Amino acid sequence: MNIVDASNPIPKYLQISAWIKELIVSGRYKNGNKLPSEIKLSKLCDVNRNTLRQAISELIAEGFLRKEKGLGTYVVSPRSIALKHRVKHISSFKDDLNGIGLRENTLIINKELAQAPEHVAEALILGENRNVFTVCRLRIGENMPLIYEESYLPVDLFNGILDMDLTGSMYKMMTKQFGITLSRCDQTIKATNLNERVSAMFGLPKNSAGLYMESITYNENNIPVEVLFSFYRGDKWIFEAQVGEYNIR
Repeated sequence: MNIVDASNPIPKYLQISAWIKELIVSGRYKNGNKLPSEIKLSKLCDVNRNTLRQAISELIAEGFLRKEKGLGTYVVSPRSIALKHRVKHISSFKDDLNGIGLRENTLIINKELAQAPEHVAEALILGENRNVFTVCRLRIGENMPLIYEESYLPVDLFNGILDMDLTGSMYKMMTKQFGITLSRCDQTIKATNLNERVSAMFGLPKNSAGLYMESITYNENNIPVEVLFSFYRGDKWIFEAQVGEYNIR
């Protein structure tokens, strides 16, 4: 059993903390249960004790574990994570998490200038220059990987963006740094089974349940400014929509 994947870009201690957290959330370890010793866990995860301790410290800080001096590490009833994405207005991951008081951070998986795939080029209505800035990010809340994103941006609108700090809200950056008004966003959402690569980033088995969302965001002149592919953990997200009144036809 390989708990830690050395080829995974997620730091080892986060992979371990996600694995232990899954044991707790799934009910394998219940409130008050004692965890195996650090020596046993470090051997099981094939990491040094410092890495294991870092993972434990993260879970203690989040309230999933507590340490009792001379006795060991015990499970604490976890705070349930139920995240809502409201399909009502344009919002960022940071907005969603901050709205319920959770810490968020972002891991940049890849950023580059590349030629747009056919589908992306059509959605962005690109001309002869089909180059786009591609930014792939893993969005993390309370040290749990929650969303994997692939963002495609027209080069003529976002010159220099790859040299900027891309760990925050891209929407805020578009608005403040590039002066773009984000007027509307078309979103398509469907259930999916996460492929091996994305599942590994989430610390989940291959083909775990997930949600896939494709977003095309437009400025005030109805010009597309971003195509975004997002993969959400199916066990942590709720999509909420607000609809109008019923009209008899």
